[in-house]
Amino acid sequence: MSDWRRARDIALLDAIDAFKRGPFAQPVWRICREGRDPTLGSASESRWCNGTFDVLYTSLERDGALAEIHALLSLQPVFPSKLVSYAYQLKVEAKETLRIADLPALAALGVDVARYRERDYARTQAVADAACFLGFDGLIAPSARWDCLNAMLFTDRTAPVSVVVKHSEPQPVDWRAWRESRAKSGV
Repeated sequence: MSDWRRARDIALLDAIDAFKRGPFAQPVWRICREGRDPTLGSASESRWCNGTFDVLYTSLERDGALAEIHALLSLQPVFPSKLVSYAYQLKVEAKETLRIADLPALAALGVDVARYRERDYARTQAVADAACFLGFDGLIAPSARWDCLNAMLFTDRTAPVSVVVKHSEPQPVDWRAWRESRAKSGV
């Protein structure tokens, strides 16, 4: 079904439209497999995308980006041992971003925050879809995997020059070392 015919929750649209639209310009982190352009988003069925628009997933903290990708890779029957991933710090600039600063703000939009870490994405996908429909160019929301905020940009609403690689780490991500450091710190 095309986008203009899909019924959306009017109360959710009104709630999101009441948020102040604000600029977002700061460094963010992204983890990508070797050979993938870290500035490109994609359509996926994920927490903040229902598969109908492209999203560039990033985190305001390096460990937040690592935690998100680690959680995804951990869904495999065996953690991929040959996958090579790199950490990138990106400079992003967005003009009309929806900022959902904390779990109470998510709850006000109908997200069951007690189950936020679970992979039940129906409501968060509806929030992102409504934000994209209303013309926001991205959203900032709490990470479900790390104590930080994530930034998700709707790439069809941002200019290509709005996302550039600021820094790329020369060594691939060592997932084993990262897991061990988390275990030692109790995170």
